[in-house]
Amino acid sequence: MKTDWEAVYRDSWNDVVQFLSWMLLDDDRARDLAQEAFARVLGRTATNPRGLVFRTAANLARDEARMVVRRKRHLALLKVEDDVKTEAAATPAAELEARERADQVRRALERLSETDRQVLVLWNAGFDYDEIAERTGLSKGALGTTIARAKKKLITAYDGLEDTDAALG
Repeated sequence: MKTDWEAVYRDSWNDVVQFLSWMLLDDDRARDLAQEAFARVLGRTATNPRGLVFRTAANLARDEARMVVRRKRHLALLKVEDDVKTEAAATPAAELEARERADQVRRALERLSETDRQVLVLWNAGFDYDEIAERTGLSKGALGTTIARAKKKLITAYDGLEDTDAALG
């Protein structure tokens, strides 16, 4: 039996927008994502079309929230980099320390596998899981675990370099 999406749209539009407004706290973005949710399910056959629209809308809202968090983290990293550059410009000692820190991060990254290094660099650059999966060939579902493990390996490598440098220094 074919789904009457026009009727689902009429009956569910306001509820989907309200649901997304509560999730996003942004009425305009909620309307945009509601439209996107309906566009994604249009033409599909569903035993529970309203549920499919809400599930699609919820997934879009979660993706949106993750993207906002990633952007904030990326902006925070950029601010730290700017602060380090400003500090480095302030004194030769600060400049030397900033260069040493950057060199140590590069050396720690070199100790990681190509895959771990690639996902961390893409994630740090603000790419979302779809984009990282497309560029690396990894499944989107495996990325969360891969990124978490790569971060732990990077921290371990960085700490190991600090210990080695301290022992040598």
